[in-house]
Amino acid sequence: MSIEELSVTSGLAAPPRKSPLRKLATDPQAVITSVLLLVIIILGLLTPWIAPHDPNEAQLNAINATPGTPGYPLGADQNGRDIASRLLHSISTSLIAGLIGASVALAIGITFGLIGGYFGRRLRTATEWVFSLIMTFPGLLLLIVLMPVTKGDYRATMLIFGVLLSPGVYRIVRNLVLGVKNELYVDAARVSGLSNLRILGRHVLFAVRGPIIVAAAFLIGSAISLQSGLAFLGVGSNLVPSFGAMIADGFTNLYVDPTQFIWPSVMLGTLTASLVLLGNSLRDAFEGAKLKPSKASAPRTNTPRVITPTTDSIQGSAADLLSVDDLAIAYPTPSGQLREVVKGVSLSLRAGETLGVVGESGSGKTQTAFAILGVLPPEAVITQGAIQLDGRHLIGLSEQGLRTLRGREIAYIPQEPMSNLDPSYTVGAQLVEGIRASARMSRREARAKVIALLARVGIQDPQRTFNSYPHQISGGMAQRVLIAGAVASRPKLLIADEPTTALDVTVQAEILDLIRDLQAELNMAVLLVTHNFGVVADICDRIAVMQDGRVVESGTALELFREPQHSYTQLLLGSILDEHTVRTDQPRPVVTATGGKN
Repeated sequence: MSIEELSVTSGLAAPPRKSPLRKLATDPQAVITSVLLLVIIILGLLTPWIAPHDPNEAQLNAINATPGTPGYPLGADQNGRDIASRLLHSISTSLIAGLIGASVALAIGITFGLIGGYFGRRLRTATEWVFSLIMTFPGLLLLIVLMPVTKGDYRATMLIFGVLLSPGVYRIVRNLVLGVKNELYVDAARVSGLSNLRILGRHVLFAVRGPIIVAAAFLIGSAISLQSGLAFLGVGSNLVPSFGAMIADGFTNLYVDPTQFIWPSVMLGTLTASLVLLGNSLRDAFEGAKLKPSKASAPRTNTPRVITPTTDSIQGSAADLLSVDDLAIAYPTPSGQLREVVKGVSLSLRAGETLGVVGESGSGKTQTAFAILGVLPPEAVITQGAIQLDGRHLIGLSEQGLRTLRGREIAYIPQEPMSNLDPSYTVGAQLVEGIRASARMSRREARAKVIALLARVGIQDPQRTFNSYPHQISGGMAQRVLIAGAVASRPKLLIADEPTTALDVTVQAEILDLIRDLQAELNMAVLLVTHNFGVVADICDRIAVMQDGRVVESGTALELFREPQHSYTQLLLGSILDEHTVRTDQPRPVVTATGGKN
């Protein structure tokens, strides 16, 4: 076990994550605003039982009654109506108006924000156009014009107002989703075979919940304020008690009894201010630390465009599990032309065999692996070639068809283990989710299987790791966790993309030994993408060397290391430093911007 892992298992791990409820309980702002809102809500719920009078009951002998008058604790207005009763009933009106307006806005905005931000450009353009059109409507004027349609019912008015508020929610959610969907833990969920609906609901929506909670608080306050504003203008039924109507009545009687104006103003201000401040506290508690966008390029699962798929020209042997024949991948340039990044690549791999794909950065090895996984970016174009897995053609396969393979027959180990684990969930919750997506089993069965897998990949305390968050485990343990998730469904093909890059030498050796043991146990083929010849020499049976999108040399590991034929392979092998190699070439002068030499 490495030093990193020993530090975790010996109790030096990060402290447990503080729950959102505990954070709220220690936040004075959250406590005060919660108490105020709770008191107001309870008063609104108990109104039918505690209100002394009907809100519209008028008594001539109570006109402009002062506070403290028997039967009128806060006095009466110029019409002889009890101010306390109208105030209590106005709470119920405001809460109903706020909930209706905010619920409609959130339902529409979140749904279409997730769709517009997560899926392709065409769908995003369509939703953007619709919500931009809604934003052009003059909201207040439209609500007043539609009063004959709503017949003055404030609930119908709030339904319409919710639609008018939805563009703001849509833009917030869409912009957040555009950033979150590029995170590696979202890509890891895709490669695990999770459906788009589960990814959106569990990973994407959960990650953007903080701003949505704040927006919800503002929306409720806006709906309450608008309903009160319309009532202040006299728009709507005069039989519905409202803070706005009470403030309007107080204005007309301001010089006779100023307190008639103060009571509803203070209640309305307290209600809206508490909502906004509580929203800020909820955001801080639930969102926690901001997620930093990963620097590594992330695979996309949109199906790439295929120009000339080949389905009947596979050159590999019938015994091959994986056959890649004459594969070419291109990307459009600003001028509209296609530039090929993978040029006629052909590979083959048998069950139980390890093939190392080696090359410098930009040689096309990762693009080839992504093509096999079916996670190329949507702008990628497969111009020619074919990919076949166990007799099934992969190019041109629908996203649903690819999802049945990913996480089941094809598994993937990424190069950045910490970035591929969702920081919002425990390790165990993420592995259980992936296993249940690939195999129908109960949560209890999946939990038991995950703990057994964690023990199988060499984690000393699987139960503790199961309950830990990603930040509480080391990089080596995180890589073991991802390996456990990858082999859970006993895949036929394991694609490992630089699985040891971010690990120290000791942990690298342990991870390679683990992959080798699991391969022998499951008889799975391993496609190893790397630039490290030491890793290749340790684990690979055969090697394919890529340069500028082409396979320039391939053969067994022994042949390639003993007698490399291609000059590029010789150059790569010659660049490996050891204790017997001394550089004899002279350092090259560097010309500065001023023309001098350093």
